[in-house]
Amino acid sequence: MTWWDTLRHEWQAVFTNSAILLTVIGGVLLYSFLYPLPYIQQVPRNQEVVVVNLDNSQLSRRLELMVDATPQVRLSARAHSLDEAEEIFLSRKLSGILVIPENFYRDLLQGRRPTLAFAGDASYFLIYGTVLEGMAGAGGTLAAEVKVHRMIMSGQPPSLATERLSGAKLNLVPVFNPTMGYVNYVIPAVFILILHQTLIMGLGILGGGQNEQQGAGQEGYWQRVAPLRLLAVRTGFFVAIYWLLFMYYFAVCFTYYQIPRLAGLAELHLLLLPFLLSATFLGVCMGSLMPRRELTTLLVLISSLPLIFASGFIWPLSAIPAPIVAASQLVPVIPAIKAFLALNQMGAEFSDILPLWYQLWLCAVLYGALAWWLLRRRRNNKIEGDGGTS
Repeated sequence: MTWWDTLRHEWQAVFTNSAILLTVIGGVLLYSFLYPLPYIQQVPRNQEVVVVNLDNSQLSRRLELMVDATPQVRLSARAHSLDEAEEIFLSRKLSGILVIPENFYRDLLQGRRPTLAFAGDASYFLIYGTVLEGMAGAGGTLAAEVKVHRMIMSGQPPSLATERLSGAKLNLVPVFNPTMGYVNYVIPAVFILILHQTLIMGLGILGGGQNEQQGAGQEGYWQRVAPLRLLAVRTGFFVAIYWLLFMYYFAVCFTYYQIPRLAGLAELHLLLLPFLLSATFLGVCMGSLMPRRELTTLLVLISSLPLIFASGFIWPLSAIPAPIVAASQLVPVIPAIKAFLALNQMGAEFSDILPLWYQLWLCAVLYGALAWWLLRRRRNNKIEGDGGTS
């Protein structure tokens, strides 16, 4: 069988298989809209909170206004007791309850520290943290105003009182995530994981399906092709498909979601080549080992969440057992995510990611040799089963 015949058969095997098309094309396109959807607002804003003002003084009402003016919190209801607030919180599914205690104004005037109470569902940690951030900001601002006012009343000039309140001015400038949003932080790495997982699933479905046919005694083109030629054509075919899908993510989706692009195209392609090669070879290995086509999909889906944690961008690697971290380095997506985030999100030079780049090439060589051996073994088994010789 010639190179052209092999390519034609691979084309037909992929584009006439609805499971592969749904996984490779449909999965990548669907996830490009579905996954960023919860993060499309970048950070939670205007979380609705019910307030219980037990002090009802001018200063406590001013605190209400200041909390309501923060971008994180919106006071959508008021209650006269904690029981009433709890009922409103549960019935209207609000984000929390703010309680301003009795004698709030009096305690501030006497120099005491009144305690503002907040109740919310901490299992929604993003919403919970956002509401606390807004309340802490408003409370801190009010406390500063009271302190400055007290200094002025004691005879200090307003400018001196302001300077004494804060000896140093803090100017926070985010370098790698200018919007401080979740889209810029999470989505680029997840897109790399989606490409990796769907690529392996597509190849697993293809290889596993051919194993099923071979086990049932059916003949196929893959049994008549030299293993090295089949591996080269299959790899080139899937690398080309996923190069287009990567460009769709990088050019279209990054623009749509306004994700910064700091990496140059040449550097990006240098990184992309060993990543796609190693992931493709790993997918061929999985497809050669699985007796049924659905098993690879099952394994890949189970491994997705552990790989997210092992990549180190949402969970510190120091909190993960060292053997798990060491084993995960053999999966191509781990160095690929680290290298891509460093190159594109943090503006690193290509020389900075060279160790990760070498690691990807090592994975490509390792899995490439293993894939060739597995394809050769499968072909030899078929020949021996037919009574021929290798």
